[in-house]
Amino acid sequence: MPIRVPDELPAVNFLRNENVFVMTSSRAKTQEIRPLKVLVLNLMPKKIETENQFLRLLSNSPLQIDIQLLRIDSRESKNTPTEHLNNFYCNFDDIQDENFDGLIVTGAPLGLVDFCDVVYWPQIARVIEWAKEHVTSTLFVCWAVQAALNILYGIPKMTRKEKLSGVYLHQTLQPHALLTRGFDETFLAPHSRYADFPADVIRQHTDLDILVASEQAGAYLFASKDKRLAFVTGHPEYDVLTLAGEFFRDCDAGLDPTVPVNYFPEDNPELEPKASWRSHGHLLFVNWLNYYVYQITPYDLRKMNPTLD
Repeated sequence: MPIRVPDELPAVNFLRNENVFVMTSSRAKTQEIRPLKVLVLNLMPKKIETENQFLRLLSNSPLQIDIQLLRIDSRESKNTPTEHLNNFYCNFDDIQDENFDGLIVTGAPLGLVDFCDVVYWPQIARVIEWAKEHVTSTLFVCWAVQAALNILYGIPKMTRKEKLSGVYLHQTLQPHALLTRGFDETFLAPHSRYADFPADVIRQHTDLDILVASEQAGAYLFASKDKRLAFVTGHPEYDVLTLAGEFFRDCDAGLDPTVPVNYFPEDNPELEPKASWRSHGHLLFVNWLNYYVYQITPYDLRKMNPTLD
């Protein structure tokens, strides 16, 4: 699926160098196709890096996707140039009257911060409530899962005593579900979080279907029966060196972090890691786009009435 992005977005050249199919807006206008409109609420500090990661996963399917980047934190960024934010991101007020086929809400480094202390908590709650009427399907990732479970289901914040960091084995519990179509019975996926997602708590307080779980990491992938909500508690979008970067950053800060599990060869941080989760990550996003977005979204987005058969 060629992703449609502004011609000047840095991700264009970055992803093309990886042979990822990227279509600029100027070229896309020559094709008589209604692209899927996908809004990405990017909560991560290093926004350009996160853009590259998610756009890579959104690019591997035969339909056009029109990407709109959204920010809700008006504070000056320490990690992303202001010019980049002004050129490529919209504010919520700019799009609140529009409808979208899909919404992705990224993670955020807020694992030890109480919801009431999150500066933009009212704004993220507003976006999640807004999506009920304006978005066909929403995909929440990592910290955003915890936020959404609280806002939508009233589940309180649950935190691990120690950070979950590494690449963990997962079991596909429902292999015939649409989101897990084509998944292996077991696969690896990275995690980097303090948030805790016990499967029994999710079953007790929601009607969500748990599709994938891990003995070490808890519930990994779950979704609503109407396909409007999907939750992934790990980071299938991570680059091969993302966990390494986080580990060395924490070392430099004197935090004495635990070496990420099943990541560095021989658990030796001096050895370069290899990605073991890419194929699963691509398949997860393709399944979400196809079965949870494309198959049920209305052709005329002015009428937000997903076909839930």
